[in-house]
Amino acid sequence: MSLEDTLYLDLEAGRVTIELLPDVAPQHVARIKELARQGFYDGLTFHRVIEGFMAQGGDPDGTGMGGSGKNISAEFSSTPHTRGACSMARSQDPNSGDSQFFICFGDATFLDGQYSVWGQVTDGMDHVDGLKRGEGMDFCMNGDPDKIVKMQVAADA
Repeated sequence: MSLEDTLYLDLEAGRVTIELLPDVAPQHVARIKELARQGFYDGLTFHRVIEGFMAQGGDPDGTGMGGSGKNISAEFSSTPHTRGACSMARSQDPNSGDSQFFICFGDATFLDGQYSVWGQVTDGMDHVDGLKRGEGMDFCMNGDPDKIVKMQVAADA
């Protein structure tokens, strides 16, 4: 695992290390790295955290409706959505991935072939497990969702 293909996701509880998968989703990995290097993710919330399913963040609006403004074509693969898988959120349009992503808490293989997996948590999954649960406008506005302190490519750290 090279530092250029490793992402540090710093949460208030501690650091999460993610192995990027450029061989599986090269466009998604490139975009995640580009946004991380711009500081785009720093301070954004995990606006949708569902027990036993996943934690979703990466929306600058904090509502689940926003993005960076640049969609990425789908890169569906056979890489499974299992514990620690990092995948791109999207709308009904398969080619609508932007900046929002999710991390699976457990087996979510029913998503396989429908979402683009771009990374795998290799350390710090306990910090992801500890994210405050909630979703919807009330949670986003009044639930004080957990934030990304900083997200960076390890080679830049």
